[in-house]
Amino acid sequence: MSFTAEVKDELSRLIPESLAACKAELAALIHIQGRISGSYRLELSTETAVVARTMVRFLHAIYQLKTEIGTRKSQLHKTFSYQIIVPAQIGLEQALIDMGIIDKEGHELGIDPRIVARPENAVAYIRGAFLAGGFISNPQGDFHFELSCPTQALANGLVALMVSLGIPARSLSRRNSWVLYLKGAEPITDFLALVGAHASRLSMENVLVTKSLRNDVNRRLNAEMANQAKSIDASLEQIKAIRHLAETRRLETLPIALRQLAELRLNHPEVSLRELGELANPPLSKSAVYHRVRRIEAIARESLNAVKD
Repeated sequence: MSFTAEVKDELSRLIPESLAACKAELAALIHIQGRISGSYRLELSTETAVVARTMVRFLHAIYQLKTEIGTRKSQLHKTFSYQIIVPAQIGLEQALIDMGIIDKEGHELGIDPRIVARPENAVAYIRGAFLAGGFISNPQGDFHFELSCPTQALANGLVALMVSLGIPARSLSRRNSWVLYLKGAEPITDFLALVGAHASRLSMENVLVTKSLRNDVNRRLNAEMANQAKSIDASLEQIKAIRHLAETRRLETLPIALRQLAELRLNHPEVSLRELGELANPPLSKSAVYHRVRRIEAIARESLNAVKD
């Protein structure tokens, strides 16, 4: 089951706080997935079984409307969709007016302010909109949220509604529809908390913690590998300088402290300066080793310059 399906399954099991909240959720489902034709014949379509059940449950429980349910297979995508038909009947027109889908003249409307006037009803409307057209990618990959809307007016209304509730939504045009989207993990987890998908939010936050730990480990490993690479490069330069001094018989002329350190470096090319100091007798601090190495390298450069001249 995809993460989107898990979220929708969880949301479909929630019972809205009031009859008004139920109406708001159903209004959003109809606004996004519904189509009105003829003498108020309502057609609803969804690829998600739990969303289909939610639609039918509300239509029956709130307005006692008769429904017909069927399935249709897409030849292109090889997927099934659920077709819910609410045929023309007494009560359907009034139900559509009651939910703010149409006005008394029969004109289709955007989000009716009275439907979402109370915060809990606004949340229910947003929940219904996500059930109808929402998508959240698997948090194991990239964090991506979008909600498809059939019209710009509906997308703008949903953006305004979500922003008023603290969710920084934006919208853009895509082909023949509009898409509302959220950027980043935090707004998505906030959205899940807002609409009541607490188990899905916890699941996503667990993934976030795991990703954060993994990224921290990777950063540390990368930093350690970079430091090791720098240390190896430095060691190779030091050995190159010492070998030049040995080839030019300058090594035996070095002060004994420098000569002993040079011999240690030749015998232990893989160790760090700190470890090189621990091998010395008596042990040396990293700072002392560093300064002696710099003196050896400086003497080697002087010798090289003298050869060139």
